[in-house]
Amino acid sequence: MTVINRRRRVLGIIVFVTILLCFVWIRNSGVIPSSPHRVSYSETKPVFPPETIKQPAITSDTKPNIIFILADDYGYNDIGYHGKRYGGIINTPVLDKLAYEGVILENYYVQPMCSPTRIQLMTGRYQIRMGNQHKTIGHAQPLCFPLDEVTLPQKLREANYTTHMVGKWHAGLYKAACLPHRRGFESFFGFLLGKSDYFYHSEGCGCKNGSDLCSGIGYDLHENDMIADPQKWMGQYSTTIFTDRAISIIKEQKEPLFLYVSYQAVHAPLQPPKDPAYDYKNISDGNRRNYSAMVSYMDHSVGRIVDALKQTNKWKNSVLVFSTDNGGFTGDNSGNNWPLRGQKATLWEGGVRGIGFVNSPLIPPHSRGRVSHELMHVTDWFPTFVQGLAGGSLNGTKPLDGFNLWETIRDKKPSARTEILHNIDPMITTNEITAEFRHNEEFFTPNTNAAIRVGDWKLITHESKKGDWRVPPELESTLRKPAANNTYQLIWLFNIKTDPSETNDLSKAHPEKVQELLQRLQHYNKTSVPIFYPDCDIKASPSRYSYFWIPWGETDWEQFTQIKSDSRENWTKNKLLTKNILHIMNSRT
Repeated sequence: MTVINRRRRVLGIIVFVTILLCFVWIRNSGVIPSSPHRVSYSETKPVFPPETIKQPAITSDTKPNIIFILADDYGYNDIGYHGKRYGGIINTPVLDKLAYEGVILENYYVQPMCSPTRIQLMTGRYQIRMGNQHKTIGHAQPLCFPLDEVTLPQKLREANYTTHMVGKWHAGLYKAACLPHRRGFESFFGFLLGKSDYFYHSEGCGCKNGSDLCSGIGYDLHENDMIADPQKWMGQYSTTIFTDRAISIIKEQKEPLFLYVSYQAVHAPLQPPKDPAYDYKNISDGNRRNYSAMVSYMDHSVGRIVDALKQTNKWKNSVLVFSTDNGGFTGDNSGNNWPLRGQKATLWEGGVRGIGFVNSPLIPPHSRGRVSHELMHVTDWFPTFVQGLAGGSLNGTKPLDGFNLWETIRDKKPSARTEILHNIDPMITTNEITAEFRHNEEFFTPNTNAAIRVGDWKLITHESKKGDWRVPPELESTLRKPAANNTYQLIWLFNIKTDPSETNDLSKAHPEKVQELLQRLQHYNKTSVPIFYPDCDIKASPSRYSYFWIPWGETDWEQFTQIKSDSRENWTKNKLLTKNILHIMNSRT
């Protein structure tokens, strides 16, 4: 009996140790995801190599819903999983949980300003291909991205998706053909300009052409091609009504669904919701306090969208992407990009490195709960959505600059992208800008404002905004920023992998790398088209069109002043109401 008992005891120990080792191996392999509150910034190895996992073919029944949520002017440091590293106090529990349980994109880039990012999302092409290299599209400019460009929603409709947009467009409005409802979206509810009042949904013209002034305030909230009922929407907070509409679309529309939610938040004006639950009383700076409230309310709103997907049983077959359009604006202490250098409208990392993550039940468990450092750009969403998720064809598009990176996100495969052109803007040079600005596609000179990332290296030329590091106002007593180099330089070179804050210029230490990246800029410059950036047109003045923002370049513009309401009587009352309210607002400016 003693021998038998010993054998049983030894056998029991062996079984116990074997089970324990198996559990540890499974845990480390990523089959059991780590806590959503702990993020490992190292890649975990999958149980099986991704190439050995057979993925099901995409059919009309399995095409996933695609939910793309875009935040406006959202600072790199202002999401919890970045800011909390440095003691930040802005709360984003919904976004943090979605990111921790999905794939965080830590080498993800957008453009430094609103319109260029949105245009490149819609086309999958760099802005140098379309003449939109300079700044953003102004309210009164006769301008939108070229009408012969094939758009993302158009290609998804070809793949049998329903396509809907809610929120900010900012890709041109002067012609009806420029509007989102005419560029592939089956429905649109939102505003067309670059910014707007969060409650009154109105914005001024504010541009001057010689001695002529385009002035006045116009109402800018639309349902498809019609004016959204001012009696219904004036006084309602934009983040709330955009979220409500997104939820209605989720509940009512068939699958597969492409829903583009382009929040106004957290762009200026800094108007927080009228809800004391989001009041950051512990932040003394007024702008920063209002901005923080807007961030947390946006976070809550994203949670409502996710809840709607789950309640309608759509979540299990959905891919949710969250992205910024550019870096935060730090000039008024609202947004913050710490520890990155620069801000919105610059080519420093603080202007172009975006917050981004993907969450989906369709990502295998071993690929979730991780951080990806693979290089990615906003143009990549076009082929990733159309080809990678929808199983659609890219035939018929112009040559794309984006790559299909779905397998990079889902299976941890290396990114096909090795470089990113941040921009080439020949209207910003060291010489005096004239109306006939230089466009020489055969010869790129570094006195032109440009930037490119190749591998780990980034080159910036003639960035007149030398860039600084802004500590969050609430953390100024605990964080110290690097000493700024205020000496103007024509060329800057950084190793972004080792120096993401761009503190150590290596242009003199690595002249061969400078030449290599200048040659890449020369390559892209040869494929660019001249900038088209017309002067503003006073014909855009909203006072000409019953105080509405409409496609003012149309000769039959009256049709676009019709208001979507229940009866002709309401339509007449709405015109009178809007005119009276906006007369009052005009008198206060």
